[in-house]
Amino acid sequence: MAIHKLNSRFIPTAATGKYEDGGGLRIIVTKTKAKKWVLRYTLNGRRREMGLGSYPDVGLSAARVKAAECRQLVASGIDPIEARNAKSIKIPTFTTCAAQHIRAHRKGWKNAKHGRQWVRTIKTYVVPVIGSKTVDTITTDDILQILKPIWNTKTETAKRIQGRMENILDFAAARKYRDQSNPARWRGHLDKLLPKPSRVKTVVHHPAMPYTALPGFMAELSTENISALALRLLILTATRTSEVLQAEWSEVDLTAAIWTIPAERTKTKREHRIPLSDAAIAIFNSIDHSAGNPYVFPGSRQSRPLSNMALLKLMRDKGYGANGDKGKYVPHGFRSSFPRDVAEMALAHTIENKTKAAYRRGDLFEKRSVVMQD
Repeated sequence: MAIHKLNSRFIPTAATGKYEDGGGLRIIVTKTKAKKWVLRYTLNGRRREMGLGSYPDVGLSAARVKAAECRQLVASGIDPIEARNAKSIKIPTFTTCAAQHIRAHRKGWKNAKHGRQWVRTIKTYVVPVIGSKTVDTITTDDILQILKPIWNTKTETAKRIQGRMENILDFAAARKYRDQSNPARWRGHLDKLLPKPSRVKTVVHHPAMPYTALPGFMAELSTENISALALRLLILTATRTSEVLQAEWSEVDLTAAIWTIPAERTKTKREHRIPLSDAAIAIFNSIDHSAGNPYVFPGSRQSRPLSNMALLKLMRDKGYGANGDKGKYVPHGFRSSFPRDVAEMALAHTIENKTKAAYRRGDLFEKRSVVMQD
């Protein structure tokens, strides 16, 4: 293809139109006599046009140099437009990129507490090591410097930090701040360098009251105190504290004896049906629903439920908890009083074993009804 068809004497007086210099380079003259350079090229079967600047800011010789550089990129399979855009992107530090990721995803997180944990772990463990580094310079060694000191001692925290760093660096790659390789990626990368969390993590169970002590404890709980009623329901239904305290009357069908917790309020993000025993129904029937508060267990503030510390405080006041003289038992531990297999479904747990999950497709509602009543 012939190139260098134009000459410097012609361009200043050129009339409106398009004039080819060859090799895809042309100059366009508008009706107002404005002139601009455009390079046309084809890459991967796609035809593109790239502006190279205005005349006379960019003269004929300079336009030809730019066009030649772009043609070399195309010959190498690189899109010159994307290459130019990449150069114009200011690469942020990890701290800045983390803030961008958090702002972009905060509304999709399940609650404010989750957001605070995200920010706190990044500030505590990650920022001191790589916070000031631009995201395109972060390496596997940087990630290991953060994780290795806590991998065996604070395994659960370390795994969460790893996942959060992986998400932030994936976000950086999507924003063209770095390439697609992710030094914080677990599968196929860090799992080759660090032991599996399950191999090093010590499982710490919530302190649980022995089930033989439950009848006496239930007798301690007043049927008039709203916090005590909530704790009695938690024990009878093997539910989580937040699920009980945020229970709404609209979720309860006393005629059918079913309490349905919507997906957005469960840990697994799946709707969870709970069969209600006679004792559980009695609790619902004992609560005055005339106040107009949508919550079953209303708090002191208008249209708000009980505080999330209400049940723990109740147990502490009775001598239980971390420093209690009757035992270190906490509300969450009462779930262990249920038979293991049925409890997994009663608690809306996800079954990790795929073989077991295949054989247990339902929610064992009828069996759970019998267990709850017993």
